[in-house]
Amino acid sequence: METITLVIATRNRAKSSEIRALLRDFPVEIKDVSDFGPLPEPVEDGRTFDENAYKKALFTAKVLGLPALADDSGLEVEALGGEPGIHSARYAGDKATDAENIRKLLEAMEGVTNRKARFVCVLSLAVPTGPALTYEAACEGEITTEPRGTQGFGYDPVFLYPPAGKTFAEMEPEEKAAVSHRGRALREFREEFDKVLVWLRRRLAEEKRLLSEGICMHGARIGRGFSR
Repeated sequence: METITLVIATRNRAKSSEIRALLRDFPVEIKDVSDFGPLPEPVEDGRTFDENAYKKALFTAKVLGLPALADDSGLEVEALGGEPGIHSARYAGDKATDAENIRKLLEAMEGVTNRKARFVCVLSLAVPTGPALTYEAACEGEITTEPRGTQGFGYDPVFLYPPAGKTFAEMEPEEKAAVSHRGRALREFREEFDKVLVWLRRRLAEEKRLLSEGICMHGARIGRGFSR
């Protein structure tokens, strides 16, 4: 069976290696944008995690002419009306550090009794002509009053996962991956990957046929993954 090349829309080698390991039993070659030299950056101006993940996936797929997988994730705090949400990485400014984002969050939560929050992750798999599959997962937790732990990144030191009684930053990577929003989304993606491969082969064959006929078509999005 012919191997499909799938590009992960990231320059983070750890992230692409994780997905490569996840899909090692399937006929797919995993690359990331670092394998293709300098490329323009996608504009992430969507209003939701879903929109931004799709924008990144479709942009990469169009630029490279290959199927692309992208993710967008962030923290939603109930008492803050869902903030920082899609602005999680730049909550304290466009070039804010993790520590600066955490500091701003804890200041906003000072004296607030409702500490409920959740991490959200959306995966989008797009082909160059536009159609895409989407996977979404969340992890419920609470915001601590001060950072705890040294593992992880982002808001992990202040995100408490109650069943474990630990923040994400107090968990070992494997322990966090078993319960995290991103880990859950990736596992669902893997569980359906046999169906995903069938979908990809059909879409790519259709694109090849259209190109041979000189037809340019940008199809509609499929939406959620097969199990929804």
